[in-house]
Amino acid sequence: MVLESIAILGGLALLVWSADKFVDGAAATAGHFRMPPLLIGMLVIGFGTSAPEVSVSTFAAMQGNPGLALGNAYGSNITNIALILGVSALLAPITVHSRVVRREMPVLFAATVLAWWLLNDGEFSSADAGVQLVLFSVLVGWSVWEGMREGRDPIGTELSGELPDLPLRVSLFWLVVGVVLLVASSRVVVWGAVGLAQAFGVDDLIIGLTIVAIGTSLPELASSVVAVRKGEHDLALGNVIGSNLFNTLLVAALAGAILPHTVDPALLERDFPVLTILTAALFAMAYGWGRQRITRIQGGILLLTFGCYTAWLIAEAL
Repeated sequence: MVLESIAILGGLALLVWSADKFVDGAAATAGHFRMPPLLIGMLVIGFGTSAPEVSVSTFAAMQGNPGLALGNAYGSNITNIALILGVSALLAPITVHSRVVRREMPVLFAATVLAWWLLNDGEFSSADAGVQLVLFSVLVGWSVWEGMREGRDPIGTELSGELPDLPLRVSLFWLVVGVVLLVASSRVVVWGAVGLAQAFGVDDLIIGLTIVAIGTSLPELASSVVAVRKGEHDLALGNVIGSNLFNTLLVAALAGAILPHTVDPALLERDFPVLTILTAALFAMAYGWGRQRITRIQGGILLLTFGCYTAWLIAEAL
């Protein structure tokens, strides 16, 4: 059990560090090829901050642990909204200026409801995964079009000052190193998480929703807090929305495509209602509650919700 705990903590630390290097390398490489800053933020950085979830859930599914894979994907979404935006809004109220961010909000809510509906029959089939992967491809195409068209959007302006300035050779080096370490650290995290779940007799879904989900969401937490402290509110919110879209339409779908399986009823009865309510609340806040801003009071409510939800999971595990 001690070895498994060390594997999880060490693996998550390496996962977060390698994801950061991967993002820097990928973003700088894209900049060398003159990709617009907004497009880099929506695709390159959006994928990079979700790279820990992608790698962990993919390896979990490959090793026959679908609960851990889905728990990581949907638990990360809950963590992103309730914990990360809650902490960010407490630091400073988050005002929404970006048209792109506001347009992505209904897409995220629709994707969340669709995922719940597809899994509601209790089975995550290859067809369910295929639907989500097709929608993800459409979303990527839409993001490319938006990124090329909305060059003067506020989030693009914020991103232009955040892109790393690295020589192309260095960028490619960190891109490759980041990918290699992401793969290696993901295997360590999955091994430790499965072992810890077996040692405590806890469902791996719970481990995925808590320890692993929080750990793989650390890149989003770091980037959102830094963005809020710099006054880059749209970037902070865009990080969360983009990551949740990737988790819903890519991370979970890859797990289902690799290993079609029966869905744990608790995921549908306990976790998806919480995720859907949080996504709807974020939608409402971004579109009008508090004049298109997330206030400190709302941030406190989000944090309280995360605390209550986590306590609920722990109580069920004991």
